[in-house]
This record gives sequence, C-alpha cells and structure tokens, in this order.
Amino acid sequence: MKWEGRRQSKNVEDRRGMGTGGKVVAGGGLIGIILLLINLFGGEGAQNLTPILEQLQQQQATEAPAEPLSPEDEKMGRFVSTVLADTEDVWHKIFRENGMTYKEPGMVLFRSSVQSACGGATSASGPFYCPADQKIYMDLDFFDELQTRFGAKGGDYAIAYVIAHEVGHHVQTLLGTSRKVRQLQQNMNKTDANKLSVSLELQADFYAGLWTHYNSKYLDEGDIEEALSAAQAVGDDAIQKKMQGHVVPDSFTHGTSEQRAKWFGKGFKTGDIKQGDTFAALN
Repeated sequence: MKWEGRRQSKNVEDRRGMGTGGKVVAGGGLIGIILLLINLFGGEGAQNLTPILEQLQQQQATEAPAEPLSPEDEKMGRFVSTVLADTEDVWHKIFRENGMTYKEPGMVLFRSSVQSACGGATSASGPFYCPADQKIYMDLDFFDELQTRFGAKGGDYAIAYVIAHEVGHHVQTLLGTSRKVRQLQQNMNKTDANKLSVSLELQADFYAGLWTHYNSKYLDEGDIEEALSAAQAVGDDAIQKKMQGHVVPDSFTHGTSEQRAKWFGKGFKTGDIKQGDTFAALN
C-alpha cells in the first residue's frame, strides 16, 4: 500500500509505551474468558460496561513504567494512522453522499492488555471495536500471529483490511445496525443469535471491501490478495479446524473463509453500500 508521506489521523492514542495496556489493574478486570474463536476481529458480543464502572476500574489502576518505542514500532504507528485517515476520508464521502454526517472513531494501540469502555481485554481477544466509546483497540503484535498461527500472507494490506473491518463495525454503530442486532438476539436461541452475528461480521467485511474500492488509488500489486488471505485465515471453519480439528457450523459467529472473502470482494467490486445487505442474503 502506498502510504508513506501522507496524512495521518489525529484520532490515534498510542499506549504501547505505557507497559501493560497503559495501566496495571488490581484484580484483573477482564470481561470473563474471551475465546479467540468468538471474539476475533469482533468484540460486538462483549458486554458493554457503563462509564461509571469503567471509572471505578481505573481508580484501582497504577501507572506502569514508560517504555520507548523502537523505530519499527514508530513506523507501524504511522502506517495504521495513515490507514485510519484513509477510512475517515472515504466514509465522510459515503455518508455525505447519502445525506448523513460521519463521526470518526478513535483507535487505541496497546500491548498485552487494555481497558476500554466495554471492559478489559487481552491481546488474545484480537483487534476489537468498542461501541460504548466508539474506539478500535489493537495490539499490533497480533499480525505476526495472523501469519504464523493462522497462515495468512504477510504484507501491510492484511493490516489495512483488519482496520477497515473494525471501522465497519463503527459504521454499523452509527447506522444503528449493531443495536438492532443486539435487540433481536435477546429473544433468540443461541444458534439463531449466532447467525445474526455472522451477518454482522460479514457486513463489516463488505464495508472493508467497499473502503478498498474507494481507496484503490493507493493499492500496490498483491494488496487485494493479502486482504483476501487474511479474511480467509480467520474464517470460523478455518480457525475451528486448526484449533479443535473439526467444524461446528451452529457455533459460527463470523462466517466461513469463503463467505468472508466473498463479501470483502463484493464490496470491493461494486463500490455500492446498498449491496451490503448480508442479513437478507443469509436468510
């Protein structure tokens, strides 16, 4: 991706030099046990804690010693800031064309663990979006694991795809889609609720592809293949086969490798936000 020397977002908070997520919290403060299979690239299913509870948790925290960032860390910070800036430009345009106003999300870079308005999380949860504070949380070491553990191709556009996917969850929050899904899930059995989660995640993949369509002037050769490889590597079927040796379709929450690549590709090819009704498509 052609990114060096371009605008960087002002909405990035870098906590990587602050030790464990910027805070060391007494007693833990995690949102229970968050399985990677369920929470990878998502976070929509995590329970939202109130700002008051978050404040109480933070009152128990102590500052960790600052740690200097390496040149490689600093370069990665500039890259993700540039990608976030690109998503801001594209979504401002799309919202404006549809008579709406886009509100930019924040991004928090961390190491090991982090506190958000949705509670605490560790790197094992993968990148996630918290609708309570409208921020994306990312431990950038995750992308090494994406290659070594899940077999995705290397390259910067795999990272760009993940950021664009999480921004897709922010778009769903702004449009009210996430709220409607959570309301419907309250009256459903687990299998049907999971199907709605799959539709929500596939729509975020579609939005990532849609952003790529509008941002294609910055693509390098092989970028689309990198994004598709990342999407396929984190399909529910691929992860379950790798982690437990068999597949349980009723437990899917993010979609298969084929579905994730398909919806990213549809967003990229059509460039039309109206083509992203993943809920009707899976009924």
